[in-house]
Amino acid sequence: MIVTTTVTASRPVGELLREWRDRRRISQLDLALSAEISTRHLSFVETGRSKPSRDMVLRLGEHLEVPLRERNQLLLAAGYAPAYAESGLGAPEMAAVRKAVRQLLTSHEPYPAAVVDRWWNLVDANESVLIMTDLVSPALMTPPVNVLKLTLHPEGMAPHVLNLGEWRAHLIGRLRRQVAQTADPVLTELLEELLTYPCADPVPEVEVPGPGDIFVPLRLRHEGVDLTFFSTVSTFGTPLDITVAELVIESFFPADTATAEYLRT
Repeated sequence: MIVTTTVTASRPVGELLREWRDRRRISQLDLALSAEISTRHLSFVETGRSKPSRDMVLRLGEHLEVPLRERNQLLLAAGYAPAYAESGLGAPEMAAVRKAVRQLLTSHEPYPAAVVDRWWNLVDANESVLIMTDLVSPALMTPPVNVLKLTLHPEGMAPHVLNLGEWRAHLIGRLRRQVAQTADPVLTELLEELLTYPCADPVPEVEVPGPGDIFVPLRLRHEGVDLTFFSTVSTFGTPLDITVAELVIESFFPADTATAEYLRT
């Protein structure tokens, strides 16, 4: 089943485009040059003196790197139908995506890997993620499971994260950048909630590496054993569906020999 986005835009398309341009810190001249249109025409579009064509809205959305979900909103604001479908992950046409995701997760065993959606809700995970989730309160495992809440909540992983301040700063920083990129009110609300969670550790304002550091590690204590991980993030390279575009696969790797041996046993 394909679900098409039906958000009704109440603001003019020119106003939305100007807001995205400001958010990307791109001048009218630079955007006009990259989109191969005149600055005058772009100015007319932004001020509402000219109605952009459907192709023009899509072209500007592409050059402004507007997420697919928000490109649909731009089209609606301009009076056009949405261009990008939003398919349920269980839909028949998503079989290849499901297979690819499952293959990535299982091939990463015995190391943890999980898939989240745009709002950081857990979509799928491999069995090794249990090394993290079995530390949390069952109440936090009620669907939809939000992995950021799961990690930073005082009844979640937080008491078991040895470098909580550092890891919290890393996750909050990622979420702040996502909010800036998407202007998503759901993500904004999530950020505000996470900032209320207590943290006794110092939280650095800027991620500055210590001696020998090449990434921000996750240091986790599991059943009295100290484990250290680093993670990689994967997305689909050429998505044309909103669901596919918003899937993120985070894979955790052991950062030392002791962690690798523990996970293998």
